[in-house]
Amino acid sequence: MILFLAVLGIVGVSASGPIMAATAAPALTIAFWRNALGALTMGAPVLVGGRGSIASLGRTELKFSAIAAVALALHFACFITSVKLTSVAAATALVCLQAAWIALFQWLRGRRPPFLIVLGLGVALGGVVVITGFDVGVSGDALVGDLLALAGGALAAVYTLAGSRARKSMSTPLYSTICYGIASVVLLAMCLALGQPLIAIPPVAWLGIIAVTIAAQIMGHTIFNHLLATISPLVVSMMILLEIPGAALLAGIFLGEMLPAGTYLGLALIIAGLAVVVLHQGRGGLKRASTAG
Repeated sequence: MILFLAVLGIVGVSASGPIMAATAAPALTIAFWRNALGALTMGAPVLVGGRGSIASLGRTELKFSAIAAVALALHFACFITSVKLTSVAAATALVCLQAAWIALFQWLRGRRPPFLIVLGLGVALGGVVVITGFDVGVSGDALVGDLLALAGGALAAVYTLAGSRARKSMSTPLYSTICYGIASVVLLAMCLALGQPLIAIPPVAWLGIIAVTIAAQIMGHTIFNHLLATISPLVVSMMILLEIPGAALLAGIFLGEMLPAGTYLGLALIIAGLAVVVLHQGRGGLKRASTAG
């Protein structure tokens, strides 16, 4: 059963990039509905049976939940835009650098990492240079997409670190409801400010929004949260790295996405570097990476 759930979770998060790239709606619109629908789905049982837990939330939980939610909203804005500008494979690999960003942020806060984590960061950075170098030759839009994906990974790291503070005394459904709810409000404000449509999108785009909400927002993330209760966070983090080749494979099959040969080298370097970082983060007791894509 654990293996089946792991495969299902990997497929769910891997499908996120290809589905959003193929959805004929603005990035902010997709991000808003994905979070709003996720909040409604996760919030229903909380509102029915957990109103007391909402009322008992303290200032610290609310503060870090709000920080995590704003970071999540901006993460989605960057990532979904990036998959529409550059390749799904490149965007997914670059946004998955959140594990490296977490290690870097902790380094800046005075927690000097071991040599192997520094080495892993260097290898992953080499993969970034390779991918962006090839995308410079593809188009200016592809390079902008790469940079947005990098920013999305950094924002996902902020979301993870803030969320880890908020969740010390909060259940997963409660935290997810509050976080997705606040993120959807932030994204709604961005849609209104930038004149992005909320309802007037092609009917087929609604299928894409519903599909990505079910596959990634609910199925993929929920499965990995469940697996954390039964297997090591380190193993879960390593499983999540399979999102990178998984997204590349699905984009190739369903979107016909062809990549320059050198981009595959960049993907391999990022996966190898992140594997080293995740392994030694787990051994050193550092915060694990989590999915936000």
